[in-house]
Amino acid sequence: MATNLVVRNIEPSVAQALKEAAARHGRSAEAEHREILRAALAQPARRTFKDVLASMPDVGTDEDFNLRQG
Repeated sequence: MATNLVVRNIEPSVAQALKEAAARHGRSAEAEHREILRAALAQPARRTFKDVLASMPDVGTDEDFNLRQG
């Protein structure tokens, strides 16, 4: 279900920047505003534990992590 949102007391420079961004993207200021909100509030895709481990750099040796070093 769509909901209306009214934003008040926006600085003129911010409103102008929104209009310019909208023109660059070929859409209305309202559509640009929706896209900015959508992008800002979107949840990032969750990575699996396996993906996180695989992205870690391969540095050091097993001995570097030995807690019983003399």
